[in-house]
Amino acid sequence: MKPHKEVRISSWAAHMTTGVSVTLALLTMGLIALIWMAATAESRRMMEKIEISVILADSIGENRALSISEAIGNQPFALQTRYISKEQALENWKEATGEDLEHTFGVNPLSPEVAFTVKSDYTSTQAIAKIKAAVAAIDGVAEVGTPDNDLIEAMNSNIRRLTIGLTVLAAVMLVISFVLINNTVRLSIYSRRFTIHTMQLVGATDGFIRRPFVTANAIVGAVSGVVSAAIIAGLLAGAPGLGVAELSSAVTWRYMGLLALGLILIGAVICATAAALATTRHLRQDYEDLFK
Repeated sequence: MKPHKEVRISSWAAHMTTGVSVTLALLTMGLIALIWMAATAESRRMMEKIEISVILADSIGENRALSISEAIGNQPFALQTRYISKEQALENWKEATGEDLEHTFGVNPLSPEVAFTVKSDYTSTQAIAKIKAAVAAIDGVAEVGTPDNDLIEAMNSNIRRLTIGLTVLAAVMLVISFVLINNTVRLSIYSRRFTIHTMQLVGATDGFIRRPFVTANAIVGAVSGVVSAAIIAGLLAGAPGLGVAELSSAVTWRYMGLLALGLILIGAVICATAAALATTRHLRQDYEDLFK
């Protein structure tokens, strides 16, 4: 019967192999997270394009109209507010239709107007209805025009489905990444199972044996997180040149920093956890089991 031989792999080579595998797993996870952040930012931007028009009464003066515009702009739901005077409204009509209403009717028939967009937290049909009722109750407001409820509901429904889909995909990728990283670390420690047994024979405690494996793999995971984050940051910086300038505008560098920190922490924690579990498994093995 041929004697069993341990296949020795240098510590540096094992860590390099683990690092490459972990980097690829974290890179995939990071790209999914980047797409999720970009989609969330784009969804918010689309929702904040909802504009409400407030037609003011002709009887109020310019000062009162400006006061109403300022009052609306100070409300918690208002994002951007524009005051459109009677003269500006007439000019806008001319540019849009080419028709001079003042020449046709002898007077300017248009009323001053306040147009404002709402924050993304106030874009549900219920919130829009409450905003309409609150603005309509202001003295000097003649009419409040809002987008169609079915259009708002359809947009919100599509955004919810997209968010849920990307969240589920991110969760699945997290589980898959953990499994891949766990298997990679286990194989790396499996190649050093005889070293672990030898340390036990000379009287080393379980904690003393486990500590260097956990520490080394945590460092490998953190470095892999840094590398994957650097690659994603490079893609984000080069997005305009790749024809996806919207990506760099949707995902700010603040969010990129949070993503980088998350990848580093996830890489370190998963690798350290996998190393601790794998080392503990080999610490509990009998000598005969090392050859299996």
